[in-house]
Amino acid sequence: MIEDSVSVAVVGAGAAGLTAAIAAADTKATLPGRVVLLDGAKRLGAKILVSGGGRCNVTHDAVTPNDFFGNRNIIRNVLATFSVQQTIRWFASLGVDLKHEPTGKLFPTTDRARTVLDALLNRAQGTGITICPDHRVSHISRSGSEFRIDHSHGSMRTARLILATGGRSLPRTGSDGFGYQLARNLGHRVTSTVPALVPLVLEHSMFHAALSGLSQEVELVTIVEGREVDRRAGSLLWTHFGISGPVVLDASRFWTMATHHGVRVDLCANFVPGRTHDDVKAWFLTQVAEHPKRSLTRNLALLIPERFARSLCLYCSCDPQQSMAQVSRIDRNRLLDALTRFRFPVVRDRGWNFAEVTAGGVPLDEINYRTMESKVVPGLYLTGEMLDCDGRIGGFNFQWAWSTGWLAGQSAAGSLPTQSKPPSDL
Repeated sequence: MIEDSVSVAVVGAGAAGLTAAIAAADTKATLPGRVVLLDGAKRLGAKILVSGGGRCNVTHDAVTPNDFFGNRNIIRNVLATFSVQQTIRWFASLGVDLKHEPTGKLFPTTDRARTVLDALLNRAQGTGITICPDHRVSHISRSGSEFRIDHSHGSMRTARLILATGGRSLPRTGSDGFGYQLARNLGHRVTSTVPALVPLVLEHSMFHAALSGLSQEVELVTIVEGREVDRRAGSLLWTHFGISGPVVLDASRFWTMATHHGVRVDLCANFVPGRTHDDVKAWFLTQVAEHPKRSLTRNLALLIPERFARSLCLYCSCDPQQSMAQVSRIDRNRLLDALTRFRFPVVRDRGWNFAEVTAGGVPLDEINYRTMESKVVPGLYLTGEMLDCDGRIGGFNFQWAWSTGWLAGQSAAGSLPTQSKPPSDL
């Protein structure tokens, strides 16, 4: 069945899509027809509900272009249109107060992601948006100044189209990457897409399983074809399958991207961040002189967690209970190398089902950053994870969704002729 034509159609009812629809509907002065929000899932907002451990890390107190990967000049301009402070005020207007945590992350005061989703859905319904769950879009074509959207219940025409289908991360929530195909069919390029903010799996020969649940501060360096491409410090979490934690998740995009392109990539750790090999060597020799009878593990536990110290000694073929005075120069050097430049034997990432975001997508230079309108297809707007922009962990990707969604919604509705009628029915 062919449905009535609409003024603005939003495909994808996640964070960016809900924001875009609300922003479009709020632009009442220039919006001559209704806004329709289409989503393939029967229950909306699954990704919002699982984010932040079920609490939804709405944003961060300080968001800059350096927190993202992509064309940072364009990212800067987009973020400026809908800032963190505007986000905080907007959510307050929706009835969602945010609290600040020491890490800089902002969560709803209820600590419930459901609070965020319900507020967005309530506002969408309150502004008269037609929400269509279980409407899987299969094809989009352009005819003249209109778009035809074919979906599982029929089709419709729209004057303005906003794609907010998300990327490929967490496909069980509905973001299976089909939006990229829709964008390609309309004429856009899509760069290689790989999992980002994803845990990494290590070789079985490693000692990670014995340390599962242990967290420690490290400095990670990613080296691609012999060149350092990333260096960052933070918390690493040992797991039964390998490594995770904020510092690993942030660095993972470099490993997955390099692996996707078939080039050599090494992920190395300094387990005593802020100290060089020579610094640790000097410390070690001082400990030998001052505490010659103290065990190797007990001494290393002054620098690193004791459980990790024992595992590292065994991995380096050293006796954890050996006294400091008995450690040979060869064993000492092997330990110092492992402490300050440990190469993780990464075999793969955990895949899309465990990735929090997608790296890659529609190039930002194909979008007008002032409006989020496509430079390729007039009347088409793209938002959120569909774009070649991914942020580090901590609420940055949500901020990108709010900013791009708001800008796209306002721009799409604002571009419609004030006195015009919605396009005629099919």
